[in-house]
Order: sequence, then C-alpha cells, then structure tokens
Amino acid sequence: MTQVKEFFNDVKVEMRRVSWPGRKEVYGTTIVVIAAVFFFGIYLGLVDLVLKVGVTKIFHLFR
Repeated sequence: MTQVKEFFNDVKVEMRRVSWPGRKEVYGTTIVVIAAVFFFGIYLGLVDLVLKVGVTKIFHLFR
C-alpha cells in the first residue's frame, strides 16, 4: 500500500512541474485544430465524391 501512496505523491509532484499552456495559447491551438478538421473534412468529402463518380462511370462502361 505504501508503494501506491508513493506513486500518487510522485504523480502530484510531477504535475506541479508541468508547464501548462495559457488560456490564449489553448484558444489559438483550438481554433487551428477546428479549422484543420473542417478543411480536411471538406477535402476528403470531395475526394470521396470524385472517386465515387469515377468508379461509377467505369462500371457503366462495362455494363
């Protein structure tokens, strides 16, 4: 049981040493992530659409 207590005390000490980002940095990073997800979603949706149309046309050629 003492090992468990020691482990959690060590975790507590290490968490105090962590350099946490400020509110401004978190906000900026969040905006970048949301924008990246949005643009990659649109990009992948367009790629999917182009591939779907292309494969459909190829299948219609051999019908």
